[in-house]
Amino acid sequence: MKSLLYVLATSATFLLSLNANVETGEAAPDFALSDTAAVTHSLSDYKGQYVVLEWTNHQCPFVRKHYKNGDMQALQKAYTEKGIVWLQIVSSAKGKQGYVTAAEGAALREQKAMHSTAMLLDADGSVGKAYDARTTPHIFLIDPAGKLIYQGAIDSIRSTRSADVTKAENYLNAALVSDQAGQAIAMPSTTPYGCSVKY
Repeated sequence: MKSLLYVLATSATFLLSLNANVETGEAAPDFALSDTAAVTHSLSDYKGQYVVLEWTNHQCPFVRKHYKNGDMQALQKAYTEKGIVWLQIVSSAKGKQGYVTAAEGAALREQKAMHSTAMLLDADGSVGKAYDARTTPHIFLIDPAGKLIYQGAIDSIRSTRSADVTKAENYLNAALVSDQAGQAIAMPSTTPYGCSVKY
Protein backbone atom coordinates (compact mmCIF):
# COMPACT_ATOMS: atom_id res chain seq x y z
CA MET A 1 0.00 0.00 0.00
CA LYS A 2 2.82 2.40 0.91
CA SER A 3 4.58 1.77 -2.41
CA LEU A 4 1.36 2.45 -4.30
CA LEU A 5 0.92 5.76 -2.48
CA TYR A 6 4.52 6.67 -3.29
CA VAL A 7 4.00 5.98 -6.98
CA LEU A 8 0.84 8.07 -7.02
CA ALA A 9 2.50 10.91 -5.15
CA THR A 10 5.63 11.03 -7.28
CA SER A 11 4.22 10.26 -10.69
CA ALA A 12 4.85 12.87 -13.40
CA THR A 13 1.30 12.37 -14.57
CA PHE A 14 -1.48 14.01 -12.64
CA LEU A 15 -5.24 13.66 -12.65
CA LEU A 16 -6.24 16.52 -10.40
CA SER A 17 -9.45 17.65 -8.84
CA LEU A 18 -10.50 21.08 -9.98
CA ASN A 19 -10.18 23.71 -7.26
CA ALA A 20 -9.16 26.66 -9.35
CA ASN A 21 -7.93 30.09 -8.33
CA VAL A 22 -10.27 31.60 -10.92
CA GLU A 23 -13.87 30.45 -10.86
CA THR A 24 -15.54 29.73 -14.17
CA GLY A 25 -17.92 32.58 -14.91
CA GLU A 26 -15.67 35.21 -13.33
CA ALA A 27 -13.43 37.76 -15.04
CA ALA A 28 -10.17 36.22 -16.23
CA PRO A 29 -7.09 37.83 -14.62
CA ASP A 30 -5.24 40.20 -16.89
CA PHE A 31 -1.55 39.58 -17.54
CA ALA A 32 1.33 40.72 -19.72
CA LEU A 33 3.89 38.27 -21.10
CA SER A 34 6.50 38.40 -23.84
CA ASP A 35 6.35 35.95 -26.72
CA THR A 36 9.12 34.21 -28.62
CA ALA A 37 9.59 37.31 -30.79
CA ALA A 38 9.90 39.61 -27.74
CA VAL A 39 6.44 41.08 -28.33
CA THR A 40 4.39 41.69 -25.19
CA HIS A 41 0.83 40.39 -25.11
CA SER A 42 -1.74 41.46 -22.52
CA LEU A 43 -5.06 39.71 -22.14
CA SER A 44 -6.74 43.11 -22.13
CA ASP A 45 -5.38 43.69 -25.66
CA TYR A 46 -7.84 41.09 -26.89
CA LYS A 47 -11.05 42.31 -25.32
CA GLY A 48 -13.87 41.71 -27.78
CA GLN A 49 -12.39 38.42 -28.97
CA TYR A 50 -12.46 34.86 -27.71
CA VAL A 51 -9.12 33.86 -26.22
CA VAL A 52 -7.78 30.34 -25.68
CA LEU A 53 -4.97 29.84 -23.16
CA GLU A 54 -3.10 26.58 -23.64
CA TRP A 55 -0.51 25.63 -21.04
CA THR A 56 2.12 23.59 -22.82
CA ASN A 57 5.37 21.67 -22.36
CA HIS A 58 6.80 20.19 -25.54
CA GLN A 59 8.53 17.39 -23.60
CA CYS A 60 5.35 16.16 -21.91
CA PRO A 61 3.93 12.98 -23.49
CA PHE A 62 0.37 14.27 -23.07
CA VAL A 63 1.26 17.37 -25.08
CA ARG A 64 3.06 15.27 -27.68
CA LYS A 65 -0.12 13.22 -28.04
CA HIS A 66 -1.93 16.27 -29.42
CA TYR A 67 0.91 17.55 -31.63
CA LYS A 68 2.25 14.28 -33.08
CA ASN A 69 -0.33 13.99 -35.87
CA GLY A 70 -1.06 17.70 -36.16
CA ASP A 71 -4.35 17.64 -34.24
CA MET A 72 -3.58 20.60 -31.97
CA GLN A 73 -2.07 22.56 -34.85
CA ALA A 74 -5.22 21.99 -36.93
CA LEU A 75 -7.41 23.19 -34.08
CA GLN A 76 -5.22 26.27 -33.59
CA LYS A 77 -5.43 27.04 -37.30
CA ALA A 78 -9.21 26.64 -37.41
CA TYR A 79 -9.63 28.94 -34.43
CA THR A 80 -7.19 31.67 -35.44
CA GLU A 81 -8.65 31.77 -38.96
CA LYS A 82 -11.98 32.67 -37.29
CA GLY A 83 -10.37 35.54 -35.39
CA ILE A 84 -10.01 33.65 -32.12
CA VAL A 85 -6.80 34.36 -30.22
CA TRP A 86 -4.83 31.28 -29.17
CA LEU A 87 -2.01 31.85 -26.69
CA GLN A 88 0.30 29.01 -25.71
CA ILE A 89 1.88 29.59 -22.31
CA VAL A 90 5.10 27.94 -21.15
CA SER A 91 5.38 28.14 -17.35
CA SER A 92 8.31 25.71 -16.99
CA ALA A 93 11.02 27.27 -14.82
CA LYS A 94 14.59 27.55 -16.07
CA GLY A 95 16.29 24.18 -15.66
CA LYS A 96 12.99 22.30 -15.55
CA GLN A 97 11.40 20.07 -18.18
CA GLY A 98 9.79 22.06 -20.97
CA TYR A 99 11.63 25.33 -20.36
CA VAL A 100 12.45 27.20 -23.56
CA THR A 101 14.25 30.41 -24.37
CA ALA A 102 12.65 32.78 -26.85
CA ALA A 103 14.86 31.39 -29.64
CA GLU A 104 14.08 27.78 -28.71
CA GLY A 105 10.37 28.52 -28.57
CA ALA A 106 10.44 30.19 -31.97
CA ALA A 107 12.27 27.20 -33.46
CA LEU A 108 9.81 24.81 -31.86
CA ARG A 109 6.85 26.70 -33.30
CA GLU A 110 8.36 26.46 -36.76
CA GLN A 111 9.42 22.84 -36.41
CA LYS A 112 5.98 21.71 -35.21
CA ALA A 113 4.09 24.01 -37.61
CA MET A 114 2.13 25.52 -34.74
CA HIS A 115 -0.69 27.91 -35.61
CA SER A 116 -1.24 29.62 -32.28
CA THR A 117 -1.32 33.40 -32.18
CA ALA A 118 1.80 33.35 -30.02
CA MET A 119 3.81 31.31 -27.54
CA LEU A 120 4.20 33.25 -24.29
CA LEU A 121 7.05 32.74 -21.84
CA ASP A 122 6.16 32.57 -18.13
CA ALA A 123 9.38 31.21 -16.62
CA ASP A 124 8.66 32.70 -13.20
CA GLY A 125 5.29 30.97 -13.20
CA SER A 126 3.36 34.07 -12.15
CA VAL A 127 0.62 33.76 -14.76
CA GLY A 128 0.37 30.00 -14.40
CA LYS A 129 -0.09 30.36 -10.65
CA ALA A 130 -2.63 33.16 -11.09
CA TYR A 131 -4.75 30.80 -13.17
CA ASP A 132 -3.83 27.73 -11.11
CA ALA A 133 -2.62 26.01 -14.27
CA ARG A 134 -1.78 22.50 -13.12
CA THR A 135 -1.12 20.33 -16.12
CA THR A 136 0.12 20.37 -19.67
CA PRO A 137 -2.10 20.70 -21.47
CA HIS A 138 -4.50 22.80 -19.34
CA ILE A 139 -7.02 24.83 -21.31
CA PHE A 140 -8.84 28.06 -20.49
CA LEU A 141 -11.43 29.75 -22.75
CA ILE A 142 -12.23 33.43 -22.25
CA ASP A 143 -15.20 35.09 -23.92
CA PRO A 144 -15.18 38.50 -25.67
CA ALA A 145 -16.27 40.21 -22.45
CA GLY A 146 -13.20 38.86 -20.66
CA LYS A 147 -15.06 36.22 -18.67
CA LEU A 148 -13.63 32.74 -18.13
CA ILE A 149 -16.21 30.39 -19.59
CA TYR A 150 -14.32 27.07 -19.70
CA GLN A 151 -11.34 25.57 -17.89
CA GLY A 152 -9.94 22.08 -17.68
CA ALA A 153 -8.96 19.24 -19.98
CA ILE A 154 -8.90 19.67 -23.72
CA ASP A 155 -10.75 16.41 -24.26
CA SER A 156 -12.40 13.41 -22.66
CA ILE A 157 -9.76 10.68 -23.09
CA ARG A 158 -6.99 10.84 -20.51
CA SER A 159 -4.20 9.05 -22.33
CA THR A 160 -0.91 9.66 -24.13
CA ARG A 161 -2.06 7.85 -27.29
CA SER A 162 -2.36 10.17 -30.26
CA ALA A 163 -4.88 7.78 -31.84
CA ASP A 164 -7.32 8.70 -29.05
CA VAL A 165 -7.57 12.34 -30.06
CA THR A 166 -10.09 11.77 -32.84
CA LYS A 167 -12.14 9.44 -30.62
CA ALA A 168 -12.47 11.90 -27.76
CA GLU A 169 -14.99 14.64 -27.11
CA ASN A 170 -13.16 17.94 -27.42
CA TYR A 171 -14.34 19.94 -24.41
CA LEU A 172 -12.86 23.20 -25.67
CA ASN A 173 -14.62 22.99 -29.00
CA ALA A 174 -17.91 22.01 -27.36
CA ALA A 175 -17.69 25.02 -25.03
CA LEU A 176 -16.95 27.43 -27.87
CA VAL A 177 -19.74 26.13 -30.11
CA SER A 178 -22.28 26.34 -27.29
CA ASP A 179 -21.28 29.86 -26.26
CA GLN A 180 -21.27 31.15 -29.81
CA ALA A 181 -24.76 29.73 -30.26
CA GLY A 182 -25.95 31.50 -27.11
CA GLN A 183 -26.43 28.20 -25.29
CA ALA A 184 -25.30 27.18 -21.82
CA ILE A 185 -22.00 25.29 -21.79
CA ALA A 186 -22.75 21.75 -20.64
CA MET A 187 -19.39 21.29 -18.89
CA PRO A 188 -17.83 24.67 -18.09
CA SER A 189 -15.22 23.04 -15.83
CA THR A 190 -13.55 19.65 -16.16
CA THR A 191 -10.60 18.00 -14.44
CA PRO A 192 -7.35 18.69 -16.31
CA TYR A 193 -5.00 15.83 -17.04
CA GLY A 194 -1.39 15.60 -18.15
CA CYS A 195 2.08 16.31 -16.78
CA SER A 196 2.39 18.68 -13.86
CA VAL A 197 3.39 22.23 -14.74
CA LYS A 198 7.09 22.44 -13.90
CA TYR A 199 7.14 25.58 -11.75
